[in-house]
Amino acid sequence: MTPESVLDILQGAVYLIIILLLIILLPALIVGLMVSMFQAATQLNEQTLTFIPKLLVTFAVLMFAGPYMLDRIMEYMNQMFINIPMFLSGG
Repeated sequence: MTPESVLDILQGAVYLIIILLLIILLPALIVGLMVSMFQAATQLNEQTLTFIPKLLVTFAVLMFAGPYMLDRIMEYMNQMFINIPMFLSGG
């Protein structure tokens, strides 16, 4: 197994992790921004007000995007298992 192949594997894993995290974090970030703008407009400074909407959106995203995310992880792992002989032979 060459250093280049190890770096390719790690690059693919990091790319997959970033994509999956963005799927979860971007909607929570958008909802947090909307709630913060609402709080600034109404001068309602309750710290726990942002927690519940972000939590609900995160759970909703996990429910709807969970199968897609699991499919991407399974696809990546299947490629790793299929390529084991190539990794061991050094090619």
